[in-house]
Amino acid sequence: MAKQKLINLDEYLAKPGKKIKLKSYSTSAKNKPLEKARGEELLARGIQELANLQDMLYAHNEYSVLIVFQAMDAAGKDGTIKHLMSGLNPSGVKVSSFKTPSSTELDHDYFWRHYKELPARGEIGIFNRSHYENVLVTKVHPEYILNEKIPGITHVKDIKKEFWENRYAQIRRFEKNLTENGTIILKFFLNVSKEEQKKRFLDRIDDPKKNWKFSLADMKERAFWDQYQQAYEEMFHQTSTEYAPWYIIPADDKWYMRILVGLAIYEQFHKLKIEYPTVSKETKAALLKAKEVLLAEK
Repeated sequence: MAKQKLINLDEYLAKPGKKIKLKSYSTSAKNKPLEKARGEELLARGIQELANLQDMLYAHNEYSVLIVFQAMDAAGKDGTIKHLMSGLNPSGVKVSSFKTPSSTELDHDYFWRHYKELPARGEIGIFNRSHYENVLVTKVHPEYILNEKIPGITHVKDIKKEFWENRYAQIRRFEKNLTENGTIILKFFLNVSKEEQKKRFLDRIDDPKKNWKFSLADMKERAFWDQYQQAYEEMFHQTSTEYAPWYIIPADDKWYMRILVGLAIYEQFHKLKIEYPTVSKETKAALLKAKEVLLAEK
């Protein structure tokens, strides 16, 4: 993965402060400079390299890494997490999936349930959906905001443009605080096409082994496709920053999607320039003494 130079990740970045249209981003791997067989070979090698870097991250014990996944339904979040993290040490990885907030969670601010799942130093945290649901689902269904019991918000008509501007600013502050205290944030939007989502939904219906994956709620949300696309576009504009950028990853071809995500994570690890810690002269001398004792044992 490290030596693959054919892929320029910059083309998948949502540039900070720039307005974008998702229609201008490809959802497939067509016309890409990498064949599937070669790509899967690189991915397997990259997973092993990520495992080595994770071990170094843990030993270094200065940074933590937060990886955020957002997507439309059936884009492949679960599979991507499963494949890319398959070679990592489970004790140093924390995967958190966020669904509809519980009554207890709603009795706190919307960051609360996410904050308590953040990775510790030396760890990797993965958010399968995240605090961004609060500017996506609630943007499409503003009536959900009323469940948060925010002072001054008693009707949907109270949720004006200023409300969303404030919420975006809150998210930027939240992530800025994390990065200033040693958390590296990588955010991925898995960009699946409406046609591919339809294909995957039908596959889940037709295959008995996948029936459990299909949800009528997913079908309901599909009807709001255009509204979600607009919500995502505004989210990228407001929250893709130099310290916590968004990557818009084509998701119609799962193998290529996983390569891009893995490469972005790998490159970020290398930017940290982390190394295994070195011990003091005193500790080194003690180690050598311990070695002598062990070798002298009969």
